[in-house]
Amino acid sequence: MSHDTEQREATGTSNDAAEGPEWSRLSPRLLLVNLSMLAGPLALFAVTVALTGADLQALISLGSLVITFLVITGISTMRLLTTRFRVTGDRVELRSGLLFRSHRSVPVDRIRSVDLEAKPMHRLFGLTSLRIGTGEQSSSSSRKLSLDGITRHQARELRRLLIDRRGSGRATGQDEDVTIAEMDWAWLRYAPLTVWGVGSVFVGVGTAYRILHEMKVDPLELGIVKDIEDRFGSVPLWFGVLVAVVITAVAGAAISTATFVDAWTNYRLEREQDGSFRIRRGLLISRSVTIEERRLRGVEVAEPMLLRWAGGASLSAIASGLSNSDENRSRCSLTPPVPRDEALRVAATVLAEEQSPTELTELVPHSRAALRRRINRGLLVLAPVVAIPLGLGLWLTPVLVHTAWITALVGIPVVIALANDAYRALGHGIRDRYLVVRAGTFARRTVALQRDGVIGWNITRSYFQRRNGLLTIGATTAGVGCYKVRDVSLGVGLAYAEEAVPKLLAPFIERSPRG
Repeated sequence: MSHDTEQREATGTSNDAAEGPEWSRLSPRLLLVNLSMLAGPLALFAVTVALTGADLQALISLGSLVITFLVITGISTMRLLTTRFRVTGDRVELRSGLLFRSHRSVPVDRIRSVDLEAKPMHRLFGLTSLRIGTGEQSSSSSRKLSLDGITRHQARELRRLLIDRRGSGRATGQDEDVTIAEMDWAWLRYAPLTVWGVGSVFVGVGTAYRILHEMKVDPLELGIVKDIEDRFGSVPLWFGVLVAVVITAVAGAAISTATFVDAWTNYRLEREQDGSFRIRRGLLISRSVTIEERRLRGVEVAEPMLLRWAGGASLSAIASGLSNSDENRSRCSLTPPVPRDEALRVAATVLAEEQSPTELTELVPHSRAALRRRINRGLLVLAPVVAIPLGLGLWLTPVLVHTAWITALVGIPVVIALANDAYRALGHGIRDRYLVVRAGTFARRTVALQRDGVIGWNITRSYFQRRNGLLTIGATTAGVGCYKVRDVSLGVGLAYAEEAVPKLLAPFIERSPRG
């Protein structure tokens, strides 16, 4: 039954609203949350007036900001006053809107996720948001029901009610929830070993520059910049570059650590009595995500390069029934960066196996043609990095020519080393009821996917792959995505697909007359 049909049915039953459970409202405390949104703009407005007097431009800019926040707060308040929800025997119903009214209804047995999230202001007033997902393959928000602003007690009771009614899990014989993993602050040592912090530094600097530029302020003319220039303007260029790299790395590590603390404080992974898994975490924004065991299709162990060198990894679940692969990645993180052995232990526990399938070390290696492809691609990336300063040097100054050949001298061994690392990472295999795929150098990923969850194979061959007798074959699963075995020999790849899921690929293979 389509979602639109559900809406029409719900509209048809709305005339009988008096029957069944009573309609509930969002918490009145949400009004305090909405009003608190004005605190920042009003404080900024007052400080600006105090420091600059009644500067007309500042007053207009900040007045516009305050009006914008007033409109947003008004819309949020209207949502508070018009939103109603209830859970009947087999449905969740939500009404909202004043001028444009909406009445949505979702059968309980189609609910795929019931998640909780509380932002800082919501937590201050004892509120949380409950989001109900149906797993529809659509980015439309109408495929979800969201209750933004109910009490924590109400959210917990509603979550438990929905989970019990949909019968999501199997009988486990557990009398209480079992903790699989919880936060160990020794893991904090892995927090700086990501590139996201360094990327955030560049994003922050770019954003600040853009804001100053829009305000007609030249950052190079600021007093602090002039002071740095006066103090260090005479140092050699190489030293200045080195200092800038060190400062960026330190700032990036600090941001990564802060992000880790915010995202993973209060972390706990539990197996609930109904067999589903619940991940709770977050300092400023508290999150609670539930994954049904019956929708679990496997796990993915991710090892970014720096984290891998430190012996760490992170673990994610592969679960069907979500709206798309992006949501799968955002919701299904089972652990923060942890020691690799801990990630493998959690993987084995979640999959109810004695040993994690991702520990399969005897993966089938790929042909040397796959290594050549990685070297060639690396050289193609390096070529313009060398060619640009070389061309400018021949045109402008010989110094850039020296820069070009030094870059080539250093870059070629680096490219070859990275290509070899990427080639060694390539591999695939089968372990019991799982197929295992591994690839990547900057971020090595090892996937263990249930064979009975594979619904098809996606085979691609580029021109250069055809010349080298290679192909890329991907195992597809419903609502999860495609997990690819890259640059595998033609015969080996097809044989692997047939062994992993017998007879699934056979009808589409054309055999040559020779046999």
